[in-house]
Amino acid sequence: MQVLDQIAKPASQYMTGTKAVTLARLPALPALEREEDWQTILHRMTQFRQDGLTHVVVTARFAADAGGISAPLLSSLIRQARAVEIGVILGIETVDLDTLPSLAPILDTLDGLLIGGLQNTSPAAIRHFTDMASREGILLIGDMAGTPIHRLPDFEQTGLTHVLSSYPWWDGAGIWFWRELAALQRIAAVIHPLPEHGDDAHFIFQAELAAILGTGLSVTASWGQADHQASARATALRHANDRAHFLASFSRSAVLMNAPGAELIACLRIGTDGSGRLMLANTSTTSSVAPPADLLAASRTALSLRNPVPIIISPLGTVEIEVSPAPPIIEGASLSITDSALNASHWARIAIENVSPAVDDGDFPARRIVGEIVTVEADILCEGHDVQAVSVLWRAKDETGWHESRMQPLGNDRWQGSFPLTRLGDHVFCIEAWRDEFGTYREELRKKYEAGNDITLELQEGRLLVERLIKGQDNVPDGLKALTSADDQATRAALLAPGTAEHLASLDPRPFRTRSAFYPVEAERQAARFASWYEIFPRSMSDDPERHGTFRDVEKHLPRIRDMGFDVLYFPPIHPIGRQNRKGRNNTLTPSDTDPGSPYAIGSEVGGHDALHPELGTLEDFRHLRDEATRHGLELALDFAVQCSPDHPWLKQHPGWFAWRPDGTIKYAENPPKKYQDIVNVDFYSDKAVPDLWVALYNVVMMWVTEGVRIFRVDNPHTKPFPFWQWLIAEIRKTHPDTLFLAEAFTRPKIMYRLAKIGFSQSYTYFTWRNGKAELTEYLQELTGTSAREFLRPNFFVNTPDINPIFLQTSGRPGFRIRAALAATLSGLWGVYSGFELCEGRALPGKEEYADSEKYEIKAWDWDRPGNIVEDIRLLNRLRRDNPALQSHLTVRFLTAWNDAVLFYEKATPDRKNVLLIAVTVDPFNAQETDIELPLWLWNLPDHGSLAMEDLISGDDFLWTGKIQHIRLDPWTRPYAIWRARPAT
Repeated sequence: MQVLDQIAKPASQYMTGTKAVTLARLPALPALEREEDWQTILHRMTQFRQDGLTHVVVTARFAADAGGISAPLLSSLIRQARAVEIGVILGIETVDLDTLPSLAPILDTLDGLLIGGLQNTSPAAIRHFTDMASREGILLIGDMAGTPIHRLPDFEQTGLTHVLSSYPWWDGAGIWFWRELAALQRIAAVIHPLPEHGDDAHFIFQAELAAILGTGLSVTASWGQADHQASARATALRHANDRAHFLASFSRSAVLMNAPGAELIACLRIGTDGSGRLMLANTSTTSSVAPPADLLAASRTALSLRNPVPIIISPLGTVEIEVSPAPPIIEGASLSITDSALNASHWARIAIENVSPAVDDGDFPARRIVGEIVTVEADILCEGHDVQAVSVLWRAKDETGWHESRMQPLGNDRWQGSFPLTRLGDHVFCIEAWRDEFGTYREELRKKYEAGNDITLELQEGRLLVERLIKGQDNVPDGLKALTSADDQATRAALLAPGTAEHLASLDPRPFRTRSAFYPVEAERQAARFASWYEIFPRSMSDDPERHGTFRDVEKHLPRIRDMGFDVLYFPPIHPIGRQNRKGRNNTLTPSDTDPGSPYAIGSEVGGHDALHPELGTLEDFRHLRDEATRHGLELALDFAVQCSPDHPWLKQHPGWFAWRPDGTIKYAENPPKKYQDIVNVDFYSDKAVPDLWVALYNVVMMWVTEGVRIFRVDNPHTKPFPFWQWLIAEIRKTHPDTLFLAEAFTRPKIMYRLAKIGFSQSYTYFTWRNGKAELTEYLQELTGTSAREFLRPNFFVNTPDINPIFLQTSGRPGFRIRAALAATLSGLWGVYSGFELCEGRALPGKEEYADSEKYEIKAWDWDRPGNIVEDIRLLNRLRRDNPALQSHLTVRFLTAWNDAVLFYEKATPDRKNVLLIAVTVDPFNAQETDIELPLWLWNLPDHGSLAMEDLISGDDFLWTGKIQHIRLDPWTRPYAIWRARPAT
């Protein structure tokens, strides 16, 4: 055979700096009989080079067809390739050691071999083949397509420089490809063949993605002359090859940064200097995608975007983003390392964490009731096995000294203690922890003694420790004084005696003492947590629609209200009502001369918030009513609405308290979708309003407090500034801590929570719109099972003058009974707007508003209207008074009833001395039956245990045995059931 020594040096020797390998895989060479044929080959080679390809791959069949691998034809082809700086790789179908000698003469002229059939070849044979064929710069490429993934690890360390993947068969989503790619990257640099079929858009995307994921790509080509320079595929191929060559300067492995199979592919390529490129590809053909902002968090090294900008990637689009090492934050040394270490030695050695109760880490008080025991918990952490001692310290806000109570360990470094609330108002507590010096010693002594160790030296240490602790102390027991002369047995017994530990605890110097932050607790009176509200319009208490009611008329209704079991009597505003823009009946804008207007349009020439509507009576009449209400066991609650009618005296006396429009008018109030043309709002932050308006409003509240009012229902507090309410409530309670504020804020949950945190004792809730079993359960679990339990007390009003619930409009008498039972038993606070007990539900069409609303006219009610539910309300309120379990929403536990129309729950005091089981249907139309599961385990009873049951509605007593029972609720006869339960004896 003739050696082709006249062939130029391999192309790889002058392609310096190019690490990507981009291949044109070609079929057998056609017959080349004319000079024109060679010109075609040269032109095609030039096109390959222009497309950015580095090598052509010719098959071994070509060489054989030309008369052998050393034939002049091959020599000419290689020479043509060299002329345009294209490398030549010979493709062989399989590893054949017998043919390797015949390849030897031309290996020095070839740039590489592409070896097929590897899935059927042993790794040892490949290793032997590559050892024989290897030389500097030669490419040994293995075609791994179709090789089972589990076999790929066998091909590591076989001497291959590159491998071909199964990329053409990947749909962009299959996770198998990522497993194959990871395995191939451990063998050699990966080249991705491009699919031969598909439209231009997919080819362009596949080419770009191949360049991103590998260190090269290959494309199937032909020898025929092609005028393709302007085609989309040619342009895409050139662009992909350029990207492949550029990315080859980074790591050869593309690191996947998100979950395999995701619509967005995110890969990272990093260079030796730590910088690199984040490559993003959107595999969707229909939708754009925005990459998540935290993609770089998956990188093993800290990286950041050079120029972070929002990115939207179009369908089948790719994006390349420059990344660099994230700059570290270097703090200058303000102290020497010695001084820094000295400072650190004074840091708290004991950590106090997760303190409860704590509202926003102590920014706001936890809410409790006078007479309650506050349970305090915290995590106490210290290194090693030393024993800690922990106390809770507390005091009333006006005290200077601390009260102290030791806390006890619960396990897992959690400690618990408690303190009583014996006074009304603000309290504060903190936690103190220290190393228990004697406790640590005593625990070590006990362990060594019980293990049978020699404790002679430990007893000597104990004597010295006790001697040091009692030195200079009075009232030291004689037994402790005698320790220094006692024998070892007596000393051991004394040191381990509980009495010794108890006495020395009081002498503990508390080394490494640490105190937590201070945490506030506000103690309010019981009415803040447990009360039954009844709302009336005093002007409708004349029982004559033609006559304006008076405070004296209200007094006639006090026995009726008391007998229903209510203890708070709430009035909407009782102040003068403006005439300008007065509302007519049903909220019309065309009132008659006799229409009384809305009481929320406060203020007229008679006066404002500190005046009484003249037709209601005088201040003396109000005082008489207040006293009569008290005599009937009722406490008055007034509405505090920070708003004015256009006739309010403040508009003339203090125009700077309002925001005037350019035309000299003031914008009327709105609470979408509702509009209040008869009301204007003050401007809390106008130059002239601070502080005068704030002080004036304080004076209004204080004036009514002076008149004996201690409960205020605040209208729409969420539309007024938080700082104002926080300041006002705190100032009122400085001198009258028994004053309660109810927030009527039907708004976003977090706004409602904020109002509760800054001082409101109670809050209206979403109960009004929670009708189904699932939504009621979820809502109560939110109120009782989240941080809200520490500060928000829900007042479950079944209706209001503004809200005629849809449920009540259509459900008839059963619906009223259902809602009354739910409100009265789920929360310690519930409220009724008069008319509810009469099952009044007539509504304006399509609205949650009452027809002929009492807000705009004087009503006369038939208090004995047939079909009323007065007896239900009287019963529910009596049960609430008799059963402490019903006096808080925090006592609820939902139980299993296998019917989505039946709510079954327990209300129980913490000591379980008062336990009620309650079932309520939420279907006002149909009878419902269900099995229920009795919580026998809560009494430590077996599944076949028995409960002694008392039906609190019928008065019957009976026994339930077994945890599964069956009940029936009929909305027309018995929509709810309430039982008192205890273990049967």
